[in-house]
This record gives sequence, structure tokens and C-alpha cells, in this order.
Amino acid sequence: PAAEDAGAWRDIRPWLFNERPIEDGSGLFTLEAPKRAHDAAIVPIGIRALQSLPPERAIRSIHLIIDDNPAPLAAVFKLGPALGSVDLSARVRVNTYTNVRAVAETADGRLWMVQRYVKASGGCSAPSMKDADEAQTRIGRMKLKTLAASAPGASPVIELLVSHPQYTGMQIDQLTRHWIPPDHVRTIAIRFDGESVLDVEADISLSEDPALGFTLASAGHGTLAVTVDDIKDRHFEQSWEIGPGT
Repeated sequence: PAAEDAGAWRDIRPWLFNERPIEDGSGLFTLEAPKRAHDAAIVPIGIRALQSLPPERAIRSIHLIIDDNPAPLAAVFKLGPALGSVDLSARVRVNTYTNVRAVAETADGRLWMVQRYVKASGGCSAPSMKDADEAQTRIGRMKLKTLAASAPGASPVIELLVSHPQYTGMQIDQLTRHWIPPDHVRTIAIRFDGESVLDVEADISLSEDPALGFTLASAGHGTLAVTVDDIKDRHFEQSWEIGPGT
């Protein structure tokens, strides 16, 4: 097979996209990732559109794929009408040297891909930064903060922090030496005044205490509401009143 279709991607591609053609997305958006991760359990990822896109080329969803992770589909981001410019960020686990890919589907039904090669090791089995009791005490708590815009004139980036251990099933309790069962976020839904901003389908490759960065289409006052569900059927929700200057 061609180099871009070799390795794990050869099996991942038909699993996720059947035989649909995937075009070079480098003219539409970028995928930012470190060449060598400082911490394989917390690898920052950024996905940003390069320009304002016409309606037929607007990005509707993005698959974030880490080829050689045990669960390669890290997340699916479904972009809603209340999202501002495509300026997304997340933190992921990277288990070995691997390609990281973002595959975007645009409104016209076409698929576009960009990729980066990341050098990291052991992210999915790295021990938790918190002990188990502390993690359970804080689980589901959320924080919201506003970051500087990524470009002059752009909307400020909002970062959502969700406290969750994100156990992968590959970690060992450092006290008992027993395997820790999987326990991770399944979905995150973000709404602004009832209108969809982002819907995220997640798996074990999102880092402990997931962080998501995004922008809003509206700069006015409103209610930002977040709901989080995990594989243990826990449900968490929180909302904030936000607006200019908040």
C-alpha cells in the first residue's frame, strides 16, 4: 500500500470512513501537535481553520485519530451553529511514536485530512496524577476560563476543564498494584443559550481531566451550559452566565 495507507491507518480508514475519498486538508485547516511530547499523558492538540470558509465548505465534524493508540479514535467533534471560528484544542494521551490525524467533513460531504507525527511513549498506561480517592471526590467538577484570542481580531478562546480520572484500563494502582478498570468520559455537550456549540464523543485517549478550547459565534451575554456523561452512567452538568468582559 501507499505510505499514507500503511500501518494501523490501513485498518482505521475503512472502519471509520468506508471507501470515501479523503483529500489533502492542508489548505483548509491545521493540526498543531508537538514533534516530541513533553508528557505523553498530556499532549496538547490544536485544530484551526486557516480562513473563513464559504457555507458549502464549512467544517461540520472532525475525527481526531491517534493511529497507534490502543483506542485510536480519540474524539469526534461535531460543530454546532453557535461555535465561532474553528479554533479547537484538547489534551490527549499518546502511547507510542505515531501519526496523529484530523479528518474534517465539510458541509458538501467531502473529507479532508491533515496529520502530524508525534514522538511519545506510554501515555495510555501512565499513572494518574491524583490518588483514587481525590479523583473520585472531584469527579465531574468543571471550570471555565477565557484565554487570549489566537489571532488579532478573533474571538477569545474559552477553555473548559472537566475533572475526571479518565482511567484507560491500562494503568496500575500505585498502592494496591492492581489494574484500574476503565472509567472515562463518553460525551460532552456544550450549548450557548440552548444552541449547539460542540458535541464531543470521547474515549480513553483524552487526557486525565480533559480540557477543551473553543470559540463562540456570539460575543453577547448568554448562558453556556455543559453536560458530561461517562461510561459509568454518571451525568454531570453545569452552566455559566458569560458575555463581553467575563
